[in-house]
Amino acid sequence: MESRLTGLVAATLTPMKSDGSLNLDQVGPVVDRLLDRGISALYVCGSTGEGPLLTGEERRRVAAAYVSAASGRLPVVVQVGHSSIAEARALAAHAQQIGAQAVSAVAPYYFKPETLEVLADCLAEIAAGAPELPFYYYHIPAITGVGFDLVRMLQLAADRLPTLAGIKYTAMTLDELLALREFDGGRFDILHGRDEVLLAALAVGVRGAIGSTYNFAAPLYRRIVSAFDSGDLEEARRCQALSVAMIRAIFGVGGQPGLKAAMNLVGPDCGPVRLPLVTFTAEQMSELRSKLAAIGFFEW
Repeated sequence: MESRLTGLVAATLTPMKSDGSLNLDQVGPVVDRLLDRGISALYVCGSTGEGPLLTGEERRRVAAAYVSAASGRLPVVVQVGHSSIAEARALAAHAQQIGAQAVSAVAPYYFKPETLEVLADCLAEIAAGAPELPFYYYHIPAITGVGFDLVRMLQLAADRLPTLAGIKYTAMTLDELLALREFDGGRFDILHGRDEVLLAALAVGVRGAIGSTYNFAAPLYRRIVSAFDSGDLEEARRCQALSVAMIRAIFGVGGQPGLKAAMNLVGPDCGPVRLPLVTFTAEQMSELRSKLAAIGFFEW
């Protein structure tokens, strides 16, 4: 893998059949679509991919399907975080075995680490399962409830996490994001994970972002990046405002399951979500289509 992940990294969905079983035949079409729309890498089995709702064996099958479908055309990062550190380490080992380019993990989220040092020890144990691959910490405190000072974590990395490459930063605290970006001369690869403030992340120097809505709205985000790079902040703000309106529409109709619903409106169809998430009804799909059409979503 290149030393940095840049551009738009899609946090991929996990295709499922109507009965909730995996539909891995759809992974190839999903990857082809993402490539066609300028996605630079894939982030598999994260929150968007319902990773925590899959069995360990299903996670292995999904990861293998994405690596196979990517076929070296773009990097695949496999999210292996789990409440069981042993299972997370085994998932990391599997990701290395199948040819993934990097692994990533959330903090343990049932019994939570009580100190930053314990968190670092947990991540080191997971990363040791894939010693040949770069490791990215997935920081999403709104879900895990783990929110230690990440600048201090980077200071610990040299001794405890030799394969640490960077952080997937899914939070709105831009001051910490900037501090991480500047740490040790920009040594670590800091990837932003909140689609609705991509422009702000670009402004603090981030050059790579992992997002859910990149699955079906990558052209809009590419325009944000292009406008920012050319100094056209008015156009960048206009496009970011469309992103915000889109995300408000999706989550306003039915929350997290709306991400899969929006993808299903444009294809490839990725099927339902798993409990405790609730798949959109026909009425919700109709409402979502109308709200997205009103902001020009289907023209992007």
